[in-house]
Amino acid sequence: MSEITHWINGKTFDDSAKRHGEIFNPATGEVSKKLAFGTAATVDVAVKAATDAFAEWRHSSLTKRVNVLFAFRELVNTNKEKIAALITAEHGKVLSDAAGEVTRGLEVVEFACGIPHLLKGGFSEEVSTGVDVYSIRQALGPVAIISPFNFPAMVPMWFFPVALAAGNTVILKPSEKDPSAAIWMAELWTEAGLPAGVFNVLQGDKESVDGLIESDDVASISFVGSTPIAQYIYENSARKGKRVQALGGAKNHMLVLPDADLNLVADSAVNAGFGSAGERCMAISVVVAVEPVADEMIEKIVEKMSQIKVGDGRRSCDMGPLVTKEHRDKVAGYIEIASADGAKVVVDGRNVEPDGDQAGFWLGPTLIDQVPTTSKVYQEEIFGPVLSVVRVKSFDEGLELINGGAFGNGTAVFTNDGGAARRFQNEVQAGMIGINVPIPVPVAYFSFGGWKHSLFGDSRAHGEEGFRFFTQTKVVTSRWLDPSHGGLNLGFPQN
Repeated sequence: MSEITHWINGKTFDDSAKRHGEIFNPATGEVSKKLAFGTAATVDVAVKAATDAFAEWRHSSLTKRVNVLFAFRELVNTNKEKIAALITAEHGKVLSDAAGEVTRGLEVVEFACGIPHLLKGGFSEEVSTGVDVYSIRQALGPVAIISPFNFPAMVPMWFFPVALAAGNTVILKPSEKDPSAAIWMAELWTEAGLPAGVFNVLQGDKESVDGLIESDDVASISFVGSTPIAQYIYENSARKGKRVQALGGAKNHMLVLPDADLNLVADSAVNAGFGSAGERCMAISVVVAVEPVADEMIEKIVEKMSQIKVGDGRRSCDMGPLVTKEHRDKVAGYIEIASADGAKVVVDGRNVEPDGDQAGFWLGPTLIDQVPTTSKVYQEEIFGPVLSVVRVKSFDEGLELINGGAFGNGTAVFTNDGGAARRFQNEVQAGMIGINVPIPVPVAYFSFGGWKHSLFGDSRAHGEEGFRFFTQTKVVTSRWLDPSHGGLNLGFPQN
């Protein structure tokens, strides 16, 4: 059985780990690889490599950085199908979905290629006689990225192209469930001409994460994952004086108004609810139906769900397995909770017959109607293919319901009423809003992030906010002396 280990200083680093994790193929239930878990000593080696490399990389020309970024973009694009296959083998999502996440990540790489423009400072001449003021944006230092299992390529690419383009060095700690894509991308960075130590991959679990948080040489932490872990990382990293991007969980609602196109609604609810087996922080998990549309809408959704083929992501399937058996069982448990709480299980994914090995971690698309808002099924992030329907009597009731939740990641409204849509986007408490768009993930030159318990810290991923996060500003007040500036003057400069 092959072993995956770290990538430090431009090459594989094996520290003869005492602890290992198991990597599964979710479609077969089999252990496919073992993963070396880093120790405090491994963290120190990775941080030192990034620190040493920073001294040179921060002074590299913008032209050189762009050349490396362009080369990396071409290499990833050329190897997109191979990276997708690695993701499918460890995460379980279908190949087309895996290739799609690589493509979305590449959009951030392409955005970062505009670094010469994005890093421009400001300049004000003659703010006082002979005095100019200008600003400079400089790199932070070694930065850490802690990424989740659900997008092992795309989410790291939300951060590291921007960080590297700005002159920082990177330590990526991928999920221990599907780390191979990170190693592959590290190898491509080396092939693209990135100097050794500028991009490092540190494997492991909480011990590695805590090591990065506690390191005095790590300037910032970027994290995507569940809300409890996001809060933990935010609080402890802030205690150490670090900059923090901590993107947490979600419970995304889709408000359906009576004038909406229900065929579009059904397509959107199914695509956004069950794509990637619901293991998306931007998945729609609750459809809020403004009566009298619920019954007709549910009928159309059920019809669309019947067309979904569940099975091995390497075959011609629409939806793959969940990432681990433990997670599959946890998600399935919510269906039992729904029944106990008085909800109506319209489609039960526990009865699915997959096109794949029976030992795989299967759970089919599930639809639950009349979910009480007091139920855990409504209140908690399920992170699986479970779509809930809540019925309301009016737009106002639906908006109040959405705004009353703990999360504020993404939301959507489906309507042909421009006034209602405009009011929704103005009043809803969420960071990313779709109008007749079910998964409103911003393009790379805007920023990704939510409100409330979906985001800790004040910086979102990529876009201009990403560049602000990975740089610090100096403001220089300059005067070049000539004889006219002599003499004693204890006051403020005079015009």
